[in-house]
Amino acid sequence: MPKQLEPGILYVSEKFGTAAHLCACGCGEKIRTPLGPTEWSVKETTGGPSVWPSIGNWQKACQSHYVIQNGKIVWHDQWSAARIAAGRQGEQERRKVHYAAMYANEGLWQRFWKWIKSLYGS
Repeated sequence: MPKQLEPGILYVSEKFGTAAHLCACGCGEKIRTPLGPTEWSVKETTGGPSVWPSIGNWQKACQSHYVIQNGKIVWHDQWSAARIAAGRQGEQERRKVHYAAMYANEGLWQRFWKWIKSLYGS
C-alpha cells in the first residue's frame, strides 16, 4: 500500500489480504479492511470494485457507514452503540464457527504442520 492514498481509489493487496481507501465521506481518514472468508471481500465488476460487507467507520470521528458497489458509494444509516456491539459480536461468532468447521476434521499434528508451513509461505 502506498503511504499516501488518493481519493476515490480502492487499493487491494491480494498478497497481504487487505484493502485500503480514504473514507468516502471526505474526512481523509485511511480505512483498512482485511480480506478473507470471515472478513471483507472485494469483487471486480465492469462498473468498478464492490466491497462486502458494509464498511462502518465506528472508530473514526465521522462514523461513516457505506458499501462500495460497482465502483460507487452506497450510503447506509449510522448504527447505535448497541448495534455496533451486536455487529462485532456477530463477527466474532462467524469467525469462531468458520474456523471450528475448518479444523473439525484435522488432528493436532495436522494443524501444527499447517501452521509451520504457513510460516514459510508454503
